[in-house]
Amino acid sequence: MTPNDLKKALASGLLSFPTTVFNDDYSFNEGRYRKQVAWQSGFGAAALFAAGGTGEFFSLSPDEVVAVVRAAKAEAGNTPILSGCGYGAGIAPKLARATQDAGADGILLLPHYLVGGDQEGLFNHIRSVCDAVEIGVIVYNRDNSIVLPDTLAKLCDVCPNLIGFKDGAGDIDLVARVCNKMGDRLTYIGGMPTAEVYAQGYKAIGMTTYSSAVFNFMPELAQKFYAAVTSDDAATVKSLLENFFYPYVAIRDRGAKRGYAVSIVKAGLKAIGRDPGPVRAPLCDLRPDEYKMLQDLIAKNS
Repeated sequence: MTPNDLKKALASGLLSFPTTVFNDDYSFNEGRYRKQVAWQSGFGAAALFAAGGTGEFFSLSPDEVVAVVRAAKAEAGNTPILSGCGYGAGIAPKLARATQDAGADGILLLPHYLVGGDQEGLFNHIRSVCDAVEIGVIVYNRDNSIVLPDTLAKLCDVCPNLIGFKDGAGDIDLVARVCNKMGDRLTYIGGMPTAEVYAQGYKAIGMTTYSSAVFNFMPELAQKFYAAVTSDDAATVKSLLENFFYPYVAIRDRGAKRGYAVSIVKAGLKAIGRDPGPVRAPLCDLRPDEYKMLQDLIAKNS
């Protein structure tokens, strides 16, 4: 798949990030993961991202990332598979190349490890990953990696395979400026936790699509919401937000548990009989009372 083909594919529909399936000892369960990807790929996602944020990229070794990507690619059929990529300068370009060799159709470049960086440093880091592969690359704006519009434009001038911009920072003004400056040069992806809550606002400023974590365990509901957003069906959007997504976010946000955005997705899969195993530390699984709340919410909306 050429970078331009991938860019078009990403813009054509809803995106999602399969969770990485672990055994009780936290080792990768490839067999169950393959079954999960095969099941998810049957619900019309425009692309799936293996070993992404919801796939607990931060907890995977580089070898595990490659194994996850290879397994996902083997089961996804015609659905494009993009790989998470990250860490620092000594790892990210090599990992990008290794996932390309494993069959990835594209790369999502997650924030680099720990330190911040100025725009020149971000430019050099992102360019090194783009230069390491021939497949399409998406830059992910969040946390300590915030690329400004002028830097993004310079990157696009020298990196023809830079095809996407994903936002997980929630800075609407910055996103609007990026979309306005870059126009149709990039595909724009909403990447805030539970992106459905932000979907209407992002669409209004030019975001092309978004990634749905809920698609992992309620793919039909996620597609119904996406169709409502893209067709400006305000009544359906309002109903689904009030009856499912807002209560879901309330469970996700209980206490000071930022990692619950991943934990709740794994709990959702368990609730529908497709248990992906536990989350790896430092994340924690939902408590029993929270899991029961999620079970009831899923049952009410199924």
